Amino acid sequence: MLWVKSFHIISVVCWFAAIFYLPRLFVYHAMSEDQISRDRFKIMERKLYRGIMTPSAVLTIIFGGWMISYNPQYYFASGWFHTKMTLVVLLLIYHGFCRKLMIDFREERNTRSHVYFRFFNEIPVVLLIAIVILAVVKPF
Repeated sequence: MLWVKSFHIISVVCWFAAIFYLPRLFVYHAMSEDQISRDRFKIMERKLYRGIMTPSAVLTIIFGGWMISYNPQYYFASGWFHTKMTLVVLLLIYHGFCRKLMIDFREERNTRSHVYFRFFNEIPVVLLIAIVILAVVKPF
């Protein structure tokens, strides 16, 4: 069980590292004025999304599901767990929306400013704080 929990935490850390960095790349991409920079950001965004962010999300779900399988009655009877899973679903939606934004940049269709992406970048911070508190404190 502790090995599975360890790999779950490692996956979560990697996922959040990428999910914090990709919108930061969007900030810089939205500010870029030359084609060379825009092309470089497209490559960086694609590699981060496909190479780190998505595989880490998948591993997070696999190891999280594996942990649940050890004691599903406990988890499914806990209010904190239902709230945490709701936030994880919101994080997955955020993840998918990042893909849409990445495609918009790739296709030169982005209409959002760097200021928008600065605020957009804060959403996973709030989710992380809430998810960790729920998982550690288990307030209800």
